[in-house]
Amino acid sequence: MSSTILPPGLQGDLQEVISGGSTDWLDYQFVKFYTNAYIFQDDKLLLGYKKRGFGVGKYNGFGGKVDPGETPDQAAVRELKASVSNRYINKRLKRTQEEAGIDAPLQHCGTFLFVMKPGPEWAFQIELYRADTYSGTLEETDEMRPQWFSVSPPSLDSAVAEVASKAEELSEAPALSSIPFASMWEGDYLWFPFLLSNQHFTGRVDFEEVDGVPRLARWWFGVPPRNPTD
Repeated sequence: MSSTILPPGLQGDLQEVISGGSTDWLDYQFVKFYTNAYIFQDDKLLLGYKKRGFGVGKYNGFGGKVDPGETPDQAAVRELKASVSNRYINKRLKRTQEEAGIDAPLQHCGTFLFVMKPGPEWAFQIELYRADTYSGTLEETDEMRPQWFSVSPPSLDSAVAEVASKAEELSEAPALSSIPFASMWEGDYLWFPFLLSNQHFTGRVDFEEVDGVPRLARWWFGVPPRNPTD
């Protein structure tokens, strides 16, 4: 059996699930580490609407950069939990971070690398987390507005089949129709099937700027080999 050739920057024993694009993988010299957390409750998924700054007008999970001296696991908890930095604005104490103001038993569920051209010589490695419960009260911040979306988590096989057959129309795909892909980062639909089906994954996405807008250039996603007894 031939081994899978992984994109530059990815490691591990992985089986390819979906890939595309025909350009060469973009070069980079350094890596910056970030986290992104997604909260599920019954048949609902929590996303945050970015109100200002980078990614304004888009829905995403809750996260941020990994600070020096902390692990991605620690950063994910810090970015989500209620104990965030505050400041006084107009004599009222308001949150100024992206955090949702909650705690959750986060579990690591995936890693993906993204590289953009033109841009700095950096790749961004995103460590993804999910939880099926949380505690605390959701709070809107100056930067993010939490919002629930209805989901019916599909199996990995059916979700990936949706991606492969209807990638350009995924916002209309029955299993994923409630998720606002049109208002999310281009390429999120590629790895969301893994998140929804709770399948650990690793991937890479390269973007090239076209008329000032980042567009997908090449992508690859894989999962650990399945146990023959599963």
